[in-house]
Amino acid sequence: MKASYMWIGGLLMLLFVLYANPVAAQPKVGHVNTQKILEGFKEAQDARKQFDEINKGWEEEFNNMRREYAQKRDELESQALLLSEEKKREKLLELQNLELRIQQYAQEKWGQNGEGEKKQAEIMQPLSDKIVSAVKKISEQDKFDYVFDNAANIILYVSPNQVDLTAKVLEELNKTVATTKPAGATK
Repeated sequence: MKASYMWIGGLLMLLFVLYANPVAAQPKVGHVNTQKILEGFKEAQDARKQFDEINKGWEEEFNNMRREYAQKRDELESQALLLSEEKKREKLLELQNLELRIQQYAQEKWGQNGEGEKKQAEIMQPLSDKIVSAVKKISEQDKFDYVFDNAANIILYVSPNQVDLTAKVLEELNKTVATTKPAGATK
């Protein structure tokens, strides 16, 4: 019984502390949109171009393989009456192997845990680290308790009264790009 009174007393004390000074109890909340940050961050744009170039090379290789397959299939169809059964089986087997290589290539490049996914993570992880670091720096400077990401689709509503830190984070990130000089630059 005595423990119940102590527990209720503790709860009342906690409520008193929380509501006695409502301004001090409210956490300072801000938000960013990492999608907009990535679109406006110069390094992210360069990284996207780098990844697109790599992906373009893979697409060219893939399309070359498909053209080779189509050419060999057409040759087999046009020569089918002239070829011996053994030669037809040989060419058909070659065609099936090529089709299998094309499927494997696509899976290796664009499949789950494929090279594309790994390359994109490798390219984007340093940028993600920079964005998190910039958000942390601004949050600490401006004393925010929480900063949410609108682009993560976890937040269903953001009041227009909440502070949007997206532009400030983007400014911080691009400031570091402007001060970073490429190797060998003299000015």
